[in-house]
Amino acid sequence: MQRNKMIAKLTDATKIWDIIVIGGGATGLGIAVDAASRGYTTLLLEQHDFAAGTSSRSTKLIHGGLRYLQQGNISLVLEALQERGMLMQNAPHLVRNQTFLVPYYEWWEAPFYGVGLKVYDLLAGKWGLCASKRLSREATLVQIPTLAPDGLRGGIVYCDGQFDDARLAITLARTAADLGGCVLNYFKVTDLLKDDDIVTGVNAQDQLGDQCYAIRSKVVINATGVLVDHLRRVDAPDSHPVIRPSQGTHLVLDRSFQPGDTAILVPHTDDGRVLFAVPWHDRLIVGTTDTPVDQPELAPRPLEDEVVFLLEHIARYLTQKPRREDVLSVFAGVRPLIGEKQNEGETLALARDHQVLISGSGLVSVAGGKWTTYRKMAEDALDQAVVIGDLASRPCRTRKLKLHGWQPIAAQDKTLTVYGSDAPALKALLQDAAIPNKPIHARLPYTMAEVVWSLRHEMACTLEDVLARRTRALILDAQAALEAAAPVAAVAAAELGQSKAWQRKQVEDFTQLARSYLPA
Repeated sequence: MQRNKMIAKLTDATKIWDIIVIGGGATGLGIAVDAASRGYTTLLLEQHDFAAGTSSRSTKLIHGGLRYLQQGNISLVLEALQERGMLMQNAPHLVRNQTFLVPYYEWWEAPFYGVGLKVYDLLAGKWGLCASKRLSREATLVQIPTLAPDGLRGGIVYCDGQFDDARLAITLARTAADLGGCVLNYFKVTDLLKDDDIVTGVNAQDQLGDQCYAIRSKVVINATGVLVDHLRRVDAPDSHPVIRPSQGTHLVLDRSFQPGDTAILVPHTDDGRVLFAVPWHDRLIVGTTDTPVDQPELAPRPLEDEVVFLLEHIARYLTQKPRREDVLSVFAGVRPLIGEKQNEGETLALARDHQVLISGSGLVSVAGGKWTTYRKMAEDALDQAVVIGDLASRPCRTRKLKLHGWQPIAAQDKTLTVYGSDAPALKALLQDAAIPNKPIHARLPYTMAEVVWSLRHEMACTLEDVLARRTRALILDAQAALEAAAPVAAVAAAELGQSKAWQRKQVEDFTQLARSYLPA
């Protein structure tokens, strides 16, 4: 997957694509995979990098959603549990079974949460991962020795899915490319092309090369996540907004705070949210918050109140109380929740399902949703787009479509598991004398070979792409990522044939970004 080869596909100005997808997050990439797998000529355009926004800033869970069950949204839970099962089959190198424990400190919590989790088991049906069960106080502390013991009565364990969000996004991009699709990052759609008020394509600009393109298509799909209303207003200025954005912040801690493999789920915080403490890439992710925001940003900054909230709440459940200086990284993302803008109230009560909207011009927009249901969102959106674009009807293939890198057995080297069947080729780079054979940093599990791989095969274009999304260095340890920036930039500049000035600018830009991941 190389950017220059993708751009070469745009040289024929007379070509009319079947489908143009705007947006390279979970939804847009899922649509591109679905469209390419059905045999439609498919072009995806992302103004920044793949998954640069919300899609790389999740809680790293593929789950049915216990909170939605509590809210009575059975249909969403059923759909998500089924999608969870399919994704674990189609991308076993990226999605795995994760055991969770719900500790309880009041007598009534055991039957209350126990019954809810049994219903969760039943709804999963054949897609279930394990049967939930109740543990004694002693067994609970064996499962999580660092759990606060005072007043603890026991716990209930159940299973859900865990994944690496940005790595799944890159995998979807590579899958779409494998299927003949054209996917481009740093390609900004500047306007919609119209004939007789009907959308017939887009104007787009290469953000790295400055060249502009007028690209025609039979149908255009707006899959821009939290920015979906912006493009809808470009199409029709009087469009009523459908997205009510909500910010979710996460803290990253050392695994010593919870050294086992079991995650903690706190089912009810002071503001009524669910709180997770999940082992991930040998770190512990704690989250999340639910803070309404007026204007969504690509790279939102965590709020001080959110950091305090998370530290205070997780401290109630751990023997070792994390302090601000223990936080390795703090990151935030903005959820594209569906809700009327004029309605007041907390965003945690808003739906996490999705809608497909068709404008009078024929623009197809996908709003809402979450990572777990990305495939179903893509299927629903594409089914509508096929009708709008008058394309030949073809059945969806993604229910059983194995994603790029699929292999039945995970790589023996756990650090390379996310590469799936590409791991042997990546290992071969370690033997290349031209590539520095060393880790990018002593506190990070990545090598310079992975940096080179991301530049050659995964369309990484910047230092941020490499350290934030191709590897997860920025999330795992923001200070270590800062310290690794200069040597990684040197390798990237040599690989891409860039100048010393480019190298310095990359380090400067990344330093500014990384500082926002450090707790104040």
